[in-house]
Parts: sequence; C-alpha cells; structure tokens
Amino acid sequence: MKVILIIDDEKEIRELLAIYLKNYGYVTYEAANGQEALDIFHKKQIDLVLADIMMPEMDGTQLLRNLRQNSHVPFLFISAKSGDMDKINGLQLVADDYISKPFNPLEVVSRVQAIFRRTESYALAERQEPELIEIGDVALDLLSCKLYKSRLQKDTTSYEFKILALLMKHAGRVFTKAHIYEQVWGEEYMGDENLIMVYVSKIRDKIEDNPRKPSYLVTIRGLGYRFEKR
Repeated sequence: MKVILIIDDEKEIRELLAIYLKNYGYVTYEAANGQEALDIFHKKQIDLVLADIMMPEMDGTQLLRNLRQNSHVPFLFISAKSGDMDKINGLQLVADDYISKPFNPLEVVSRVQAIFRRTESYALAERQEPELIEIGDVALDLLSCKLYKSRLQKDTTSYEFKILALLMKHAGRVFTKAHIYEQVWGEEYMGDENLIMVYVSKIRDKIEDNPRKPSYLVTIRGLGYRFEKR
C-alpha cells in the first residue's frame, strides 16, 4: 500500500484528507508543520507528500527544498495561495502538482492517483528500456553512455550521445530539428538550425563509412533527420 504524508497546520484539513485517502486504500501520516514532517519522513517510508505552503516553523516551500536535496518523492501542494504566480512558483520548485483551497477531497484523491500512475509508468518504461541498441555495426550502450562503430569505441560529447540515443531508440522515425532540440536540450527551439546541423555532422563522422553519403543518419529534405532501420 502507498504511504502518504499529509502536512497542514489545520487539524481538520489533515483529518479530512486522511479519511478520504484511507477509504481509497492509502496509509497516511500527519504533521502540523514542515519540521515535524521532516522527522516523520526520515523515520517512515513515504511514497507521496501532500503539503500546505503557509505553515509555522517550516513552510511548504522550505520543506520541498529540503526534501529535494536527496529525494524525488512525489510532492503535491495544497494551498490557499491560489494565484497563477503562486502555482507557477510552486511547480518551479519541482512540485508534481498544485491544488488550491478550498478543494474537493475527491479531486485530491484523483490527483494523487494520477501522480502514482505517472510515476509507475515512468518506472515501467525505464525497466523496459534496452541497455544496448545495435543497428548494423553501430552500437549504443545506454548504461555506460558509450558509442561503438564496428566494435571500436568512439568518443562522444553528452549532446552527441543524447541525439544518437533519441534517434536510435526510434529508428525509422523522422525528427525535425525543433523536436531534436527540445528533446535533447529541454528548452524551446528558437530556430538555430546550424546548431543541430553541426552536431549531426560530428555524429556522421563517427558512425558513417562515408559521412558525405550517410547510410545511417540520413537527411529527410524539408523535414529533418531519421536513423535508418537495418
């Protein structure tokens, strides 16, 4: 059973949430402030944290910063601070979700269930991800982050490796320059086509028998790039 830590300085809110969550099969612990929550967190195996922001001794944002130093436990803010910037700031602190007070307890339960579904699907995807991708005489070791061409290791930068991993995992699929940039750099694409072209050229130098006539990483005119299936 999943264990949830509920943190709010209002006892009635803690008890209300605990009742609903227990009815859906969750185990709950309660704390009245961030410091008390930390003590419980370090003693118990907690699967998800529900926390108010405005609390005495240690508020919710301080608690989240503290937990994120060594934990990726799912974290959901429940707060009377319902402005857009409050929500944005909460999520930028790497919270997983934000619910404004007053709330419907059933909505909280639904959000908790959704977070658990996401984390479980991510974990399943990681377990199913291959450790080694081999296409022709090109091999990519995802665990050691090494590239091999004809069984000879080739040095790569982190971005070269990430681009190769993206394309080889989805061999046969066309990726636009924008998609590659957003997936690899994690930022919005601003139209710098030369950057992607430079990296593609460097990758071809390492995996192609003839980089000028690529047979693996090919250009699809007007669209982007594709790593060919073999």
